[in-house]
Amino acid sequence: MGDSPDNPDGLPWESEAEKADVPSAADLEAAGQESMFSAPEQPPAPNEALHPQVADTPEPAKQAAQPYRVLARKYRPQTFAELIGQEAMVRTLANAIARDRLAHAFLMTGVRGVGKTSTARLIAKALNCIGPDGQGGPTISPCGQCEPCRAIAEGRHIDVIEMDAASHTGVDDVREIIEAVRYAAVSARYKIYIIDEVHMLSRNAFNALLKTLEEPPAHVKFLFATTEVEKLPVTVLSRTQRFDLRRIPVELLQAHFAEICRKEGIEAEPEALHIVANAAEGSARDGLSILDQAIAHADLETEGKVTAERVRDMLGLADKTAQRRLFGHLLAGEGKSLLGLIDEQYALGVEPLALVRAQMDLAHRIALAQASGGEVDATTAEERDQISGWASSLEVGQVHRLWQLLLKGHEEVRLAPDPLVSLRMALLRVMHAGQMPDPGKLAKKLEELAERGPAPSQTPTNAESATPAASATLDWATLVDKIDHAGQPLAASVMRLQVRVQELADGILKFGRDPKFTDDVLPMLRDALLAVTGKRWSVEVFPGGEGAPSLVEQAEAAREAAAAATRSHPLVKAAFEAFPDAELIEDGADAPRRRDIPWSRNA
Repeated sequence: MGDSPDNPDGLPWESEAEKADVPSAADLEAAGQESMFSAPEQPPAPNEALHPQVADTPEPAKQAAQPYRVLARKYRPQTFAELIGQEAMVRTLANAIARDRLAHAFLMTGVRGVGKTSTARLIAKALNCIGPDGQGGPTISPCGQCEPCRAIAEGRHIDVIEMDAASHTGVDDVREIIEAVRYAAVSARYKIYIIDEVHMLSRNAFNALLKTLEEPPAHVKFLFATTEVEKLPVTVLSRTQRFDLRRIPVELLQAHFAEICRKEGIEAEPEALHIVANAAEGSARDGLSILDQAIAHADLETEGKVTAERVRDMLGLADKTAQRRLFGHLLAGEGKSLLGLIDEQYALGVEPLALVRAQMDLAHRIALAQASGGEVDATTAEERDQISGWASSLEVGQVHRLWQLLLKGHEEVRLAPDPLVSLRMALLRVMHAGQMPDPGKLAKKLEELAERGPAPSQTPTNAESATPAASATLDWATLVDKIDHAGQPLAASVMRLQVRVQELADGILKFGRDPKFTDDVLPMLRDALLAVTGKRWSVEVFPGGEGAPSLVEQAEAAREAAAAATRSHPLVKAAFEAFPDAELIEDGADAPRRRDIPWSRNA
């Protein structure tokens, strides 16, 4: 399955048919060569009596001269039944053909190697097939034997025009199509234009094609294939019937490769085919190319058997047993063993990035096993048991933290000038961070310590011991607030900061004052009280500073009492026991400046 034709120039001798009940690939290639260059001259038959050894030459000897055809071309699907992983699209096309509701333009999108160009050629066969008896109509199962089917397979059908948009990008190329669509098909039911990598057309070429694409003649069908559908103008997308070809699942690719190996007479281990299918990333063509390389890489001593060990060696992947050992060292915190295994794998040719990806794959599979609670995705019983054990012993949060650390390490290894050094540092960080306590567990531990801690102290605070003067303090505070709101902020500030009330009555204020305050404030206080109450007050100050605490002193005492109560709380005590160097920052307080933070050698 491919995105583009095997040859952009459409060489007619490059065949694709490969079925037992239809002409073989060699026959189709020979037919294409004869159509282009005529049949080669055959030497006269030798006299069997004179040359009996020539007559006894076995027939297979002639086939040995055929050039080798790679698996990706040899097993290109020739029917929709051979097109794997695209059942939804095949069902849609089958229903459209059965109900005679065929669109005039189709667009096949998807990643490389999922069958876009192959699908376009199969649609061309399906629309032009006339059956073995020449009386058939459009069908989802083309016969492969009629002249249109054979000609399309050989690439020589005059009414099926395949164009590579990467090399025909201009308006002139599209103008040729526009001029040609006016003429009816020569021998087929439909004239079909297959434009591969259509996103490569220029903007002017797209604009030139729009009118013809919207209202083509009844005998014309357009089949587009592209890997970058986002580059197509919306005006083109709205004129086509779009099919998004999906990535082929790993299990389906593995079964497909196993069937191909059976047909080729190649013995392959299931694990080796699984590795190839994973490396293909959903692309059948990529997988077949890797499989072709793996077959060539196989040891001749083992009769060409494709083994998992050889495939891993070819792709530069770590052995799965080594991957699990490395993951075990990460979890156990065995730094020396971890570094030794990294060096061992690197010496064997395993890329550092492949090692990180292997650890990410293990973390991913463990997380899936934890979330689903079902069967673990593994190829061997040993691997399945080990992943199941990790899934049951590790916490969900720990697995996700490992994934995030490995993902960051993958990016560092990918961009580092020395990937090996970066790999060591990244995995050491993962190892140490994996041993840190989980934040949720730490909070739970603090709660447990708080539950076992001493009961809160019942000692009365300084604010509570000043109960006898509470009423007086309340009145004094109310009076000061009135003075502040009456436009006397300076007097109110002095009253809050300096005045320690000894006696407060109607028109009488006696107070003490801290000796550090030496200025005369009595006239200011009398004027402020007169402005608020409307009468003159008798204001006296006594040296020595005795009296009830000032409003500022009371607020400071209350704040200290609240801090003491907070520190005596069992949860806070437990936190200080767990972190002796911690500091308590009050809510709303300014953060300490850098020079105020005490330096610690242990920090």
